[in-house]
Amino acid sequence: MKTELLKIDSPQQTDLLRRAAEVLRSGGLCGIPTETVYGLAANALDEAAVRKIFAAKGRPQDNPLIVHIASMEELPALVKEIPPEAKALADAFWPGPLTIILPKADCIPDAVSCGLPTVAIRMPSHPIANAIIREAGVPLAAPSANTSGKPSPTTAQHVLHDMDGKIDMIVDGGACSVGVESTVVTLCAKRPRLLRPGGVTLEQLRDVLGEVDVDKAVLGELASGEKPSSPGMKYKHYSPDADVKLVRGSLESFARYAKTYPAADTLILCFDGEESAFTNETIALGSASDAKTHAQRIFRALRDADERGFRNVLVHCPDDRGVDLAVLNRLLRAAAFQIVETE
Repeated sequence: MKTELLKIDSPQQTDLLRRAAEVLRSGGLCGIPTETVYGLAANALDEAAVRKIFAAKGRPQDNPLIVHIASMEELPALVKEIPPEAKALADAFWPGPLTIILPKADCIPDAVSCGLPTVAIRMPSHPIANAIIREAGVPLAAPSANTSGKPSPTTAQHVLHDMDGKIDMIVDGGACSVGVESTVVTLCAKRPRLLRPGGVTLEQLRDVLGEVDVDKAVLGELASGEKPSSPGMKYKHYSPDADVKLVRGSLESFARYAKTYPAADTLILCFDGEESAFTNETIALGSASDAKTHAQRIFRALRDADERGFRNVLVHCPDDRGVDLAVLNRLLRAAAFQIVETE
């Protein structure tokens, strides 16, 4: 298969949007930009097309997909009910980086929900993604457009690296503004529950809903044999070929620990102003308090580690508040929960 790379700069480029939409309507796969990460899209109501996503990514068959819509008018046909909490979240955060899990309607194929009685829905705010969904005229199932388990793609070139020859088309809509996958909250538990943190923070969810529980898998591991109810809950995920470790402690203790690794083989991910503490190569993720920049840079940095041939990546552990909860969640899985306490 030859993968077409299609540059679309504006939702007014209707001729180009129609080409992407036709790929999707005809059962093909298309990498599309969203504000979070690039998605690997297929017609969510076409089970055969959805199964192609799993094949292209090498994705486990028990990992459910998120369905993307372009307007609230599309939601009632995809779910059994829309509780008031869902309406409140949609009013506050849609379009945007929030996924809501609700009881699924019969039209949702089992390949999307992986046998669960629920479906995850979101409305992306990226103008190109929104325009493609509208032009296609169908909801789109779209996990991240990367090889399963590897760092998520935040540029079209990342998608091309992983998916060239495996999918029909990649739409280049520029770099993603959020940089990590959407927040996932389920409304199918006794109380709203955060399953995956993202660009919409836990604090923002609580401002709208009041009490929101946090699933133990946000900062921990799924129990043996436990089936994920949301994407991104697997033990190891978002991981480069290099061995990743999180380092928690002062800059001085981190620098001492880094010296126990061969400098030529080890990349340091740190905060702005910390680079001079290390003899290793470094990538700065932004200032220590700038969680939004951490999110924008983290997957690119992990991909850079592999492109530059590093065998080890040591990361200064971020906070667990705001958007940094999402960054920490991704890093814990990239590191297979390897955390080094240096104090």
